[in-house]
Amino acid sequence: MSDRRTFMKNIAALPALAGPISHTLAAASSSQSAASPAAPSPQMEIRVIAKNYPTTFSRMHPVLLRIKPGDTVVTKTIDCLGFDDKGVAFVDWRKEANPLTGPFFVEGAEPGDAVLVHLRKVRMNRNWGVSTYRLALCSLTPDAVENIFSDKTKPDLAIKGNSSLVPWDLDVTRQMVRLREPHSQRVEFEFAAQPMLGCIGVAAAGDFAPTSVPAGSWGGNLDYKEVRESATVVLPVYHPGGLLFLGDGHALQAEGEPLGCGIETSMDVEFSVDLRKDAKLTGPRLDTDEYIISVGAQPEFGSSVDRALQMATTDIIRWLTDEYKLEPWAAHILVGTQGRYDVITVAGSAALRIHKRYLPSK
Repeated sequence: MSDRRTFMKNIAALPALAGPISHTLAAASSSQSAASPAAPSPQMEIRVIAKNYPTTFSRMHPVLLRIKPGDTVVTKTIDCLGFDDKGVAFVDWRKEANPLTGPFFVEGAEPGDAVLVHLRKVRMNRNWGVSTYRLALCSLTPDAVENIFSDKTKPDLAIKGNSSLVPWDLDVTRQMVRLREPHSQRVEFEFAAQPMLGCIGVAAAGDFAPTSVPAGSWGGNLDYKEVRESATVVLPVYHPGGLLFLGDGHALQAEGEPLGCGIETSMDVEFSVDLRKDAKLTGPRLDTDEYIISVGAQPEFGSSVDRALQMATTDIIRWLTDEYKLEPWAAHILVGTQGRYDVITVAGSAALRIHKRYLPSK
């Protein structure tokens, strides 16, 4: 979820916070530090549920788990409001946003490397979610905003004390989402779910500790629909171990995230990691079954989307010439004839993708 200024203003009250859920980790502890004993042997499946959920992409957080390339991690994320799959709240959203699962310390990762996060499973794990009721104002022209309808619905409709969020019913078995209230006389709001992670990233460079609201070269709150099951997210490493975080699950979201959120919910997640040494990435990339994708990731409202498009274009040219060995002119023509741009967030990031059918073998 990205348009936090509007979204957090809408949240007037939350249920009382409850104690942490149990930690079911095999061969690791949620309080590990960077100097902890080595991780278990490679090719292990490790289950971990966090007790604490940080809200910054910082190197200063205690390590949740040390893993090696090839290990599979089975974990959970809580939603953007701080609620887990049982409805227990871990974060006071009057103070914090987008709680994260992590950080995961990847053995062997050093500054200048890239960590490849293979998302093996991203699935809804409860039967409800919430979204806003009105488009984020940044999605509209000023004249449209002037006389827009109120963002208020019924008090307590989705969350006690709140009148700006609407509830969704999530069918985990059928993988469908349905708006519970309000009811339209013209449109049936039932759609196929497309589960994704809004947040995925590593600890940012130096002592910079960005919150889990903006996006940037470290990843962060990308809110990109392609960060979903079967995708590989490639992130630059700035600190030993990389320090990987993930969270902010969406059951469904439009391109551009024009509501300022998706259908926010908790997720079951399984992932594994690999390393690419001395990759020297400048920002996030994705590798899916069909596409290679460069992401121009930047904080919303910080620069124009034009700048994000330029960042994504510059990176994919480098990708095509460095790794696929295209001549520079050939890379330019390929982008100019087969490139596809995605608006990731209406006031922030953008991506550029090339279908793999047009790529030579490496």
